[in-house]
Amino acid sequence: MDTARADALAARDRLSVRGWISARNETFRHLPPPGADLWLGEAAESTAVGCDAPPLAGAGWTLHPFGDTPQSGVHARWLDASDPAQRTELFAGLPLPGEGDAAPFAWAHRALCRQGLRLQVGSASGADAGRTVWLHLRHQPRASVEAPLLVVEVQEGVRCVLLETHEREPAQCGRRLAQNLHIHLQIRQGATLQHLRVATPDAGDQIAHIVQARVDQGGHYAQALVASGSPYHLQRTVLELQGSHAHARTAGVLLARGAALEQQVHTTHHAAHTHSAVEALVLASGHAHTVVNAHTVIAPGADEAAVRQRLSGIPIEGRPRLVLRPHLEIHHDNVQAAHGATWGALPEDALFYARQRGLDESSARALIIEGMATALLERCFDDPDLLATLTQDGLLARAIARHLAPSEESRHG
Repeated sequence: MDTARADALAARDRLSVRGWISARNETFRHLPPPGADLWLGEAAESTAVGCDAPPLAGAGWTLHPFGDTPQSGVHARWLDASDPAQRTELFAGLPLPGEGDAAPFAWAHRALCRQGLRLQVGSASGADAGRTVWLHLRHQPRASVEAPLLVVEVQEGVRCVLLETHEREPAQCGRRLAQNLHIHLQIRQGATLQHLRVATPDAGDQIAHIVQARVDQGGHYAQALVASGSPYHLQRTVLELQGSHAHARTAGVLLARGAALEQQVHTTHHAAHTHSAVEALVLASGHAHTVVNAHTVIAPGADEAAVRQRLSGIPIEGRPRLVLRPHLEIHHDNVQAAHGATWGALPEDALFYARQRGLDESSARALIIEGMATALLERCFDDPDLLATLTQDGLLARAIARHLAPSEESRHG
């Protein structure tokens, strides 16, 4: 019996019984996702437009040098989910989708997943404790409808800096992409993972990236996200602070120009002395539809837990729709919690002083926006070398330049 195929068919059957995300689902009501047929490949285009080469013949996950740092201390396994033994290894230890708000995405992923990568950073014996491992992980799509998987385990006491990028190659086939990516992270006791994610889909792509991170005692996880809009683009992070003194921070720079983009950050404090912070800066223009949904739960017994949520939105031009939703659910008394949401225009005085230095309006805006975004990322990370990567490689500047470039929507009203 082909157990890999049986598992995929069982997931598809479970999805058909449970149904897709309903219009009454509170988590997704502001920006409902496309139906299950898109994520399962049943609504795929029959032909590719302008493609002479095999469609989306990308390389999948690839590891690249990060500056001058060696990539030692990393065990990587590229696994084929259609092979029963490799599928078992790929999904080992991962939770079943369950019945949560986003469970249909997980069932659809399990039904369609064809390949994945498992990374172990550091030695399970503890021999690598105290060292820093630098990784640059790139993903290129392999099919027009796909469900890639990434599993990363940072061993006890190890510090890892991970740059993860999703930028389509210019010469790659122009077929539209439907991508349901799932990432599972395990930060062991005393380990640290600083995770910079860049997701800039093409204009026709429909994207759902779901990151689940479990942080053990004394572990630290920091995620900075730079993302741009598309017809549908969801970035969802689920953080489980399982051990005492576990810390998690997320910062999102969201750029939507006449497109859709949603970031969800769901955090649960399960233990005492845990800390979390969520911060987002949304820059929207045209008829963009953007949503930031931050939901933090402090469980009973999470003594002296500390939570902060800070969401900001800036409409650049046109009439974008911005929805900012900070939310706290507190089941314990002895905690510290603060949340807030603000939106408004770019600071006029900063624009004035930038123009006084001889910059034109578009250059002045780009400079101010890049400064605001960099400041947000600096509050998330404490590593100047990692932030320098944004400047040296131009990742942040390129994303902002694309956002501020004149669009057909603005030219034609």
